[in-house]
Amino acid sequence: MNNLLLRIIFPCFFITLYSNAYAQNSQTRNYKTATVMFYNVENLYDTIKSADIINGNLLPEDPNYQISVPEDSALASGLEIYKGELSFEKLKGKQVIRKQILTDEFYYQGTKVWNSKKYQQKISNLAKVISEAGRTETHASPAIVGLCEVENEHVLNDLCKELRKKGSVYGFVHFNSFDARGVDTGLLYDKSRFIVTGQKRLIVSLERNSGYREYTRDILWVEGLLDGEKMYFFVNHWPSRRGGEQASMPKRIKAAEVLKKAMDSILTVNPDAKILAMGDYNDDPTSPSIKKTIGTFSRKSDIKKGLYFNPAEQLYKKGSGTLAYQDIFSFFDQQIMSPAMVSNPNQGYQYYSMNVFSPLYLTTKEGQWKGYPFRSFSGDNYTGGYSDHFPVYTILIKEINP
Repeated sequence: MNNLLLRIIFPCFFITLYSNAYAQNSQTRNYKTATVMFYNVENLYDTIKSADIINGNLLPEDPNYQISVPEDSALASGLEIYKGELSFEKLKGKQVIRKQILTDEFYYQGTKVWNSKKYQQKISNLAKVISEAGRTETHASPAIVGLCEVENEHVLNDLCKELRKKGSVYGFVHFNSFDARGVDTGLLYDKSRFIVTGQKRLIVSLERNSGYREYTRDILWVEGLLDGEKMYFFVNHWPSRRGGEQASMPKRIKAAEVLKKAMDSILTVNPDAKILAMGDYNDDPTSPSIKKTIGTFSRKSDIKKGLYFNPAEQLYKKGSGTLAYQDIFSFFDQQIMSPAMVSNPNQGYQYYSMNVFSPLYLTTKEGQWKGYPFRSFSGDNYTGGYSDHFPVYTILIKEINP
């Protein structure tokens, strides 16, 4: 930014950043910013043992298609407990109960002795992180927040209530998925800045294994107006590496195919569409599912029609990461963007920077896991931390007339 005075405009006030070369004849430009954050919140369950009620008479895009209720209430409804294959087609016209499995540890009689006090601390911890991500640069809370490992709409309601105490009014988009652990993706949005115009869930259908169909998290598709500008957001939580990285790779490639097909379908209609796909991909930026299946590049100069920009790759190659295992950091949490997010500087919001949010309070300070993200649990032992992942955030910037 030679000979340039850059003035960033935030929702409530101005900050002026001076380049080293600023002298006479400097030029002033005014910019507005928006932070887009992604956070794997590590098992955000409420304290109530739940079941899902599925109403196959509704469209899958209807948030009431699959709702989470206390298990006792579900059983008292008299509806059938469904044990068949979970698919929109198989469930069409049915009203049934889907009992959750693999979630018994997260209530007061479970192995984690999960209770209201621990849950409220978790909600408070997460609200602190969300309200502070990107604030150093923008002096504002994120406009958009993608989340994964959330149990249901109840925990998102509680999180929004806690964020309201910090001065931010968020709404959310969420669908209950068919995931075996009962965790989903979700998206929070600043109601003063984003208007939702469309939402849907994309099913990732995995191959049968020994006659058993495996279920994973849906990909959440949200479209809307960010400060009046049309944008598309995808929130992902791809299948884990359980069983080994290579053995589980086909599952993540399948998820990548679903995401790419959805993004490509938007770009086919409008090549200049602004798309940001975020998530815990359970793969690094250089993994085949990201590099080959999605088709990503790490430098803005390489972005061409039909390719996608992944700023996480450069950070990863410099040694940064979002979670640690066996003293090695991986960069599973990424934000991938369409060409229009990086190649049209005079047309609305553009990519400015991406960072890992890892302040000292989010980092384990001592012991075996020193330097790792400060998580909520070590095994079944409650530690009072935040998450086993660091969040990531992207700052978008657009020039506005003074």
